[in-house]
Amino acid sequence: MSDPLDALEENIAMLRRAIRDAATAGDSVRLDELRARLRRAERAWSALVDTEDPSTAPTTAEQVDELPSAPVGWGAMLPAREHAHRALMLLQTPAAPKLIVSVHEAFFPGELSASKLSSLRRDEERSYHAAPGARPYYLCPALTHDLLSPARALVTISTWRLEQRIIGPLSPRVDFLTGAIRIAEAIRGSVDSPDTEASPTAWRLLWRFAVNIPGATSTKPTADVGTPPDPNQVIDAARAELDVHADIDHATRAESARRARKQLSDAQQLFGASLRDVRRRQAEA
Repeated sequence: MSDPLDALEENIAMLRRAIRDAATAGDSVRLDELRARLRRAERAWSALVDTEDPSTAPTTAEQVDELPSAPVGWGAMLPAREHAHRALMLLQTPAAPKLIVSVHEAFFPGELSASKLSSLRRDEERSYHAAPGARPYYLCPALTHDLLSPARALVTISTWRLEQRIIGPLSPRVDFLTGAIRIAEAIRGSVDSPDTEASPTAWRLLWRFAVNIPGATSTKPTADVGTPPDPNQVIDAARAELDVHADIDHATRAESARRARKQLSDAQQLFGASLRDVRRRQAEA
């Protein structure tokens, strides 16, 4: 069994990284929630340091609420949708389940599998139709720019702008570059902070992005990570290419978002139009 203090310290470091990501994303609601969790985790750490019997440390949610403090291993206790939400908030782009799992493994504690995400999307839509707006956010598919139907195997968050959840012809590359920047910024932040350290998994993830961006690495791609890429070099190279595509991609997404707001219901703007709805719109056009 791991040391409870070590587990709490890891949790505190994770919360600080998440707070930084939420602040960068401008998510004030998420920021307040994370800060409250960090305060509880720090109180639990102080209580554990002061106790003479570590075995009395809180290990369940009920015990934590009685303190009140954060549970040991809190990250591992979160549901799959929360794991996916954290990874997507770090990326700030639509992402395939495999990438979501990779980002989660690189930066957050707990377990998440691609298979869980596949069923999760269906559960989210059913939950929305049963009680629209009951949850603070929903995991939903990206929308294709032309048909406004669900894009295959791309997950987004309902609280994002509609333009951010639409996929145009250039969007996969734009989102790849944006994701690379976000990953590099997260790693750079951990390098600059004395309280956090990027994991080897995070560095390997950054390498996978970097080797597919011209000018992002100083070495040729190899089977091994080799020399870790410089986060600043990755950011600069990704931004340079992003400048080429961003305006055209944004124009496509914005035009499609205008159509979606006129043609789709609230539920369809989140989960996409069915094939039958698409055919009906085409017949009426």
